[in-house]
Amino acid sequence: MNKKRKISILGSTGSIGTQALEVIEKLQDKFEIIALAGGNNIELLKQQALKFRPKYICANEKIEINGISSLTGSEGLEDICSNRENDIILVAVSGKIGLKPTLKAIDCGIDIALANKETLVMAGDIVMKKAKEAGVNIIPVDSEHCAIHQCIKNISQVEKLIITASGGPFLHKTIEDMKNATVTQALAHPRWNMGRKITVDSATLMNKGLEIIEAHHLFNMPYEKIDVVVHPQSIVHSAIEYKDGSVIAQIGLPSMHIPIQYAITYPERFEGIKSKSFSFSEIARLDFEKPDFDKFPSLNLAYEAGKTGGSATVCLNAANEEAVFAFLNDQIRLYDIYQITEKMMEKHNVVKTPDIDEIFEIDSEIRTKTREIIKG
Repeated sequence: MNKKRKISILGSTGSIGTQALEVIEKLQDKFEIIALAGGNNIELLKQQALKFRPKYICANEKIEINGISSLTGSEGLEDICSNRENDIILVAVSGKIGLKPTLKAIDCGIDIALANKETLVMAGDIVMKKAKEAGVNIIPVDSEHCAIHQCIKNISQVEKLIITASGGPFLHKTIEDMKNATVTQALAHPRWNMGRKITVDSATLMNKGLEIIEAHHLFNMPYEKIDVVVHPQSIVHSAIEYKDGSVIAQIGLPSMHIPIQYAITYPERFEGIKSKSFSFSEIARLDFEKPDFDKFPSLNLAYEAGKTGGSATVCLNAANEEAVFAFLNDQIRLYDIYQITEKMMEKHNVVKTPDIDEIFEIDSEIRTKTREIIKG
């Protein structure tokens, strides 16, 4: 990386975005920040803008800072992604708002560091096809997909993807414990510090289900060849099995700084904020077990939606997200999330090859119907 890499961060005030800025601060001679987008967190975005002095900022309202142009809303995100000054854009917003800006960046030939699940869960076929046609790299930021990306040399020689899961806070609890779980218990993740929605998904293992769908699109791998294994220590971030039986795993301490840095500096590597020598002897042991599909039925639901394809994954994502929000607001119980999502999946008439407008229409319709079920 001889010249500074020009980067914009969508979602700079969230968990991934703030950690990305920590990485960039450590490697400040390697990067120039073109734009920061922070949604509703105006005060933090102002602080970031004053510290890193991007050319543009984007929020849900206008922000006045001398020497920095202010953009607003989803149009502002798309404007950032249309700026061909960018070498790479980190898409770290949560929700469907990340999809259209990602497509805009691809249309402009800009590489993507992707930390937004909805982009591939909702429209993976469209996004990956456009990226391939445009010659755009989509580098995954999720620790699991980043691990797989690092392990693969030749995808045609890969027999199987092995995605690891920590098991979340209910790994060693009973189904009854899960049914009676409080919001506080569901948010008490043993390994990772994440946003509330993704933490609940980790508690139900739906997060792992969404990652299976993402992996299918990122690596063009059939669902039958994507396995999940529970690994409580979160040291092995994922692995691949080659056709000759060799298994290659990527390991490291559970820190999002490492996959974020890998994604935004790829294909180069540098000493970073969390770089240190890994000690096998300190870790001492690594445990693995099969996931309990009876206790975590959301995992099966995700496999089913992925194999069905088309708008089934749009339905899965939208219904689950609305149900998670209802749980976080104490409107339903944790296990109701699965039951509501399953009910919506059963009712949904799948559209096999929806376009982007249809995807957003289906998403909106599913959310409305899910909220009606929740209200009873």
